[in-house]
Amino acid sequence: MFERAGTIMKKALLVLFAVSALVAYFVFDLGQYLSLENFKAQQAEILAAKNAHPLIFIAGFFLTYVTITGLSIPGAAIMTLIAGALFGLVIGTVVVSFASTIGATLAFLGSRYVFRDWVQSKFGERLKAIDDGLANDGAFYLFTLRLIPVFPFFVINLLMGLTRIRTWTFFWVSQLGMLAGTIVYVNAGTQISQVESTAGLLSPTLIGSFVLLALFPWAARGLLAVVNSRRGQ
Repeated sequence: MFERAGTIMKKALLVLFAVSALVAYFVFDLGQYLSLENFKAQQAEILAAKNAHPLIFIAGFFLTYVTITGLSIPGAAIMTLIAGALFGLVIGTVVVSFASTIGATLAFLGSRYVFRDWVQSKFGERLKAIDDGLANDGAFYLFTLRLIPVFPFFVINLLMGLTRIRTWTFFWVSQLGMLAGTIVYVNAGTQISQVESTAGLLSPTLIGSFVLLALFPWAARGLLAVVNSRRGQ
């Protein structure tokens, strides 16, 4: 009984912390600091701070990115552009790739810890079908969702936490699936003076390319199944 009460208290505190962070973000208008306009206005000072203490700066940027992603706070896209402006394509991509994946995994684990048991008790039968599907094709589904920008990434993080997909699978598939989009945004950030907003970065042609890339593993798997079935005849 006391153990259950302690678990409930821990979950309540975790939810309270996350909600408080989101409320603070909107109440104190912290989004103004995660804007292209703010960065461009202070770009010289920020670059000077980075050049003075490069390793400390990268570590601070990395932790900030992980926190933003882990708490599902708006601003990851802007941070990705800023990474390109500050660190260049290669280092910026490495920093963002790992920071975004670690943050996404923390959100995934938080969702699983707080809500999984409750969802299981309420929708166990319905969730079983989803879990069974993810047990066989979870990596394919997640890879497709990461490449095709239909659902916000934070929604994917939270919903996947309600399933039984393995944490390691979630981590490496997320990192691989988000890599193409990360490169696009970081590369755009290297020319940040020409970027006015994130809205025009993903053109219809580029989105179409992501869709084809996402569908390729499914097509390859289907072709392999056909070949194996013919061999078995």
